[in-house]
Amino acid sequence: MGDGLAVAQDYAAVHGHLVPPTNAVWGGDGMAIGVWLKNQRAAARKTRENTERRATGETGVSSAGELSESRLEALDAIDPAWCPAWGIDWQRGFHLTLQHVRTSGVLPSRAGEVIVQGEDLGAWTIAQRIGWDKLTPVQQWMLDSVLGLEPAGEGELQPVRKSQAQRWATHLAAARQFYAREGHLRVPRKAVEDVGGEQIKLGAFLDNTRRRAAKLSEQRRGELDDLGMRW
Repeated sequence: MGDGLAVAQDYAAVHGHLVPPTNAVWGGDGMAIGVWLKNQRAAARKTRENTERRATGETGVSSAGELSESRLEALDAIDPAWCPAWGIDWQRGFHLTLQHVRTSGVLPSRAGEVIVQGEDLGAWTIAQRIGWDKLTPVQQWMLDSVLGLEPAGEGELQPVRKSQAQRWATHLAAARQFYAREGHLRVPRKAVEDVGGEQIKLGAFLDNTRRRAAKLSEQRRGELDDLGMRW
């Protein structure tokens, strides 16, 4: 597969971050950059864990599977947040939301309002505000200082009934997220997709949508056709 650093640098230059979905392919040779970075993160975490073990005086810790210091520094230079302590999905949501704010000047606040690369940014921001206390202090600082988000007030914690259009947008975001990660839309009936902290029953939604295909608008049918929907 080659070194990959040049491809990673090019991907970050175009997208503004180094947290692509696992199935992402990039570069003229079609490098599987998503898988490559997933492996690099696993090696980086092992390297840091082993470093901590050695620092406590443990001996005989094998260096097999670790990343070299130069490789870690090179990846950190491309994107300091390429291997966060928290989930990569959270980091991806943060980066996409930050990019949207820098471009439009507006922070998404409603589910289904802004969909970018399969991510419902409005649903993501809502989930962060509601789940504020479950985040690390660093994540809270990033949301507050960088995005200007605040924890939800007491009156905002009650679920708001979504309109039909909002429900469709949220389920479509789940379908796009699944497609971006898996490269297809062959979703098991019981499959559930996490969209901005909300658990979406994607498999059931697609099955039900097939049953009422004749009642769908041309636009909605086309949105699923773009993802390879099997009717």
